[in-house]
Amino acid sequence: MPRRLKTLLVLTALAASGGVAGPLRAQDVSADCARLGDDDHPRPIPSDLVKAAASLFGFSSGDPDWVRNSTVYRCMGGAAWLCNYGANLTCDKADVSRVSTGADRYCHDFPGSEIVPMAATGHATIFTWTCVGRRARIKASEPVDQRGFIANQWKRLDR
Repeated sequence: MPRRLKTLLVLTALAASGGVAGPLRAQDVSADCARLGDDDHPRPIPSDLVKAAASLFGFSSGDPDWVRNSTVYRCMGGAAWLCNYGANLTCDKADVSRVSTGADRYCHDFPGSEIVPMAATGHATIFTWTCVGRRARIKASEPVDQRGFIANQWKRLDR
């Protein structure tokens, strides 16, 4: 059976069973999180959450498309939590490894550096790294929430 026909049959079956819904709405996000409890898969926010997301992250004004395209949600403890990707922000699980081959390489090449850039360590690390001579050392760390994400990058959506 050709792939196109298979896809059409699957979509038809899903629609008939109620498995295909209209656009996701804020109330769906809240209801899904209440039902799921915890879900560690960041997903795009629906359009009707853009204003709430902008307010939550302190964006006084801006392009609604940018807010929608750069903000995701996940479920923790039955509530929706939002994260907005930024220059040095990741909305994925945190890297809690106390060993960084990127930091080690950087310190070998740039001994004594005060800060190891995230381009070398990766943006998901919870650690700020420094170079002591040619050796990478942890200088500071960020807290991780109960699900393993960098805590200060996620905000609870109160609806």
